[in-house]
Amino acid sequence: MTKKELIEKVSKKVGLTKKSAQLAVDAVFGNIKEALIKGDKVVVTGFGTFKIRSRATRTGRNPQTGSAIKIVGHKLPGFTAGKTLKRLIK
Repeated sequence: MTKKELIEKVSKKVGLTKKSAQLAVDAVFGNIKEALIKGDKVVVTGFGTFKIRSRATRTGRNPQTGSAIKIVGHKLPGFTAGKTLKRLIK
């Protein structure tokens, strides 16, 4: 499902105009993004948790030469599905 399709479904389900539905969807994703930038986690009960995960610095191998290289640690967004969502998908 694309963002456009999501906006259309929200519009029909809630009875909003497409413009209002787009503003609502953008607001939800914008707030999730802002919380993650601050380092907070976002818990949506029954759906899942969005949080920042940290990857440690590690040693890797250059596949062409076989020499060891240092892979710098970094942060990335992560999502963990909630119990309710996991049960629905099974």
